[in-house]
Amino acid sequence: MIGYIHSKETFGTVDGPGIRYVLFLQGCPMRCLYCHNPDTWKTGAGHVVTADEVLEEYNKNKAFYSNGGITVTGGEPLLQPDFLIELFSKAKKQGIHTCIDTSGVTYDADNVSIVEKMDELMQYTDLVMLDIKHIDTSRHLELTGKENKNILEFSKYLEKKNIPLWVRHVVVEGYTDDPEDLKNLGRFIGELKNLKALDVLPYHNLGESKYAELGIPYRLKGLSPLSNEKALVAKNFILEGIKEVRY
Repeated sequence: MIGYIHSKETFGTVDGPGIRYVLFLQGCPMRCLYCHNPDTWKTGAGHVVTADEVLEEYNKNKAFYSNGGITVTGGEPLLQPDFLIELFSKAKKQGIHTCIDTSGVTYDADNVSIVEKMDELMQYTDLVMLDIKHIDTSRHLELTGKENKNILEFSKYLEKKNIPLWVRHVVVEGYTDDPEDLKNLGRFIGELKNLKALDVLPYHNLGESKYAELGIPYRLKGLSPLSNEKALVAKNFILEGIKEVRY
């Protein structure tokens, strides 16, 4: 089994607990307006690797990862479930902590084949970091090109599987910063019994130059990066929603 990757990071500190070996997998079905890696969109491209090659490189620096592990991100890593199943099953035999950073958009509760693959993959998954782009369906479609139905269902699926969940939300001024939407997001994730952490990230435009190189229009051109202070305000609205349903 082979995987298609865009790149890797051997000393990741923001992609799960501890210091981590991070694989950025190639391919993504969404077209988020603020995506800073448009070069990961194309499927079947990138560098080819095997699970054994990944683990061999991981083990070269194993001492650094004693409190970390392996994270797969993207692109959208769940586009390559068979590769992840092989990689994670072998990783767990070595006692390695495994994490998936995903949008969850590929999940489909009505597709038996997809659910069966997720059931197998979750046997070897210690943590899922779920990027919820927007709680409102129409705004999510505007923002990403996809509805959020599968994503929200995936979060419920993870709850049933009792997979620890970290939720990530990017705050984009004028798109994902409405106080009521943020509270609704908090109310939704607050009901999830497996929720362990919330990361609220400010929008940045560091990937804008890549769009120019690829000849792709950058639809948020001219929008200033969000300050950490405004991101904190947004996080507090989400926390208000969580408190409403938890306390």
